[in-house]
Amino acid sequence: MSPGVKLKVSTLLPVENVNAITLDNEIAWFKKVLQTRFDQYFEREQKNGESVNDIYAVKPPELEFDQSEYSGIVRQFNMGFDERLVLVLALLPHLQPQALDTLLIHNQNLARGFSEFGGWNGKHHSGFLPTCETAVFILAGNDLSRRIRIMPLFQSDHYLSAQGIIKITHTSPGEPFLSASLTLSADYLARFTTGQNQKPDFDVSFPAKHITTELTWSDLVLSPDVMDEVENIIAWLQHSTKIMQHWKLGRNIKPGYRTLFYGPPGTGKTLTATIIGTMTDTDVYRIDLSLVVSKYIGETEKNLGNIFDQAVNKNWILFFDEADALFGKRTQTSSAHDRYANQEVSYLLQRIEDYPGVVILATNLKANIDEAFARRFQSSVHFALPDQEQRLRLWRGMFSDERLLSSDVDLSQLAEKYTLSGGAITNAVRYAAIQAIRMQRYVFVQSDLVKGIMRELSKEGRTQ
Repeated sequence: MSPGVKLKVSTLLPVENVNAITLDNEIAWFKKVLQTRFDQYFEREQKNGESVNDIYAVKPPELEFDQSEYSGIVRQFNMGFDERLVLVLALLPHLQPQALDTLLIHNQNLARGFSEFGGWNGKHHSGFLPTCETAVFILAGNDLSRRIRIMPLFQSDHYLSAQGIIKITHTSPGEPFLSASLTLSADYLARFTTGQNQKPDFDVSFPAKHITTELTWSDLVLSPDVMDEVENIIAWLQHSTKIMQHWKLGRNIKPGYRTLFYGPPGTGKTLTATIIGTMTDTDVYRIDLSLVVSKYIGETEKNLGNIFDQAVNKNWILFFDEADALFGKRTQTSSAHDRYANQEVSYLLQRIEDYPGVVILATNLKANIDEAFARRFQSSVHFALPDQEQRLRLWRGMFSDERLLSSDVDLSQLAEKYTLSGGAITNAVRYAAIQAIRMQRYVFVQSDLVKGIMRELSKEGRTQ
């Protein structure tokens, strides 16, 4: 179909087909624009001998009645010619990489590629991968004034980057601004093709894991003070738009919510964060600090920057477990290593302050967290070891079916005698369950529960 023709794609078609039809027409438009730019740049003439028209005369497809994910995004942001071309350029390596092969031609005078075409080399991909320079060449050619007008498209505050649609990556300091690679985010690639929102996979390049739970508040025993702080976080997640925009407090209040969960292991810090996500329909990502922290200068900031860049427009809860490993107290700058370590802390503080979502730092010891972070928290929540009454509730919560307990089991005695965290109680019950299976019993017995408790106390160097 020719560019400029109005499309009305039937919603009765499968989502993939609707998206494919729209993208195919958009790519056809891009190819014609690229061909026009080449004809202009190399002063070619059309077959009829007339001069080639300006690229802006090549009208993009009308998307007014189109029901694809792509057209929905174009309409949402009211994208113009330039933005759509940048978007299709970022899409092409995934959909039709051969469409960019034209840009691989060599400059015969220099025996190398054309600098003005941009491009970067992938590790395994043999085709042409675009940079910002590629987009500017197609849109502006040799027109310097137009080139300057186009450059804001690639600034971090432009919605294409700010909304996480495209990613501009500068790999080496000191190189020209437009030499940065131009890529499409994995999230928008999935939306444009399958129509689904893709959750990133845990790997070295994204050291965060999406965590979920089937448990609810009834399975978690917290003190009234802790629950009050948790309700504050939930209220912020559910009503921050009203607070910041409708009440116009965004002029004075920084976006986002930052809180510190501290207390002994097994007291419910991670589970609480996860249930907050469930209650508010918000994805929770636990950051793996072992993959984030690097001994190489700049790598820690890069790893964390990648997480924040992907999370910034998705309202995720970012949960940093054992946060003192990364957010610990800054040291005196007695060496270059100390200076770089302190720079990492300063960088993290800035990213956390700028993050519009909820950030939860969890630690066993509050004193280990740098005071510069603590002062900027909206709350500090102490997860203490449960008291006797709370421990009894935890024990009873583990055995909703009392028929699983033999007559000798006394949960009240266990709760009174042994000071345990909720996590330790869970591990003790797991141990007793394994023993019951091994002994071919259908009930839990007191002796196995006690053995499980003693194993947990031994881990902590305690006997009682």
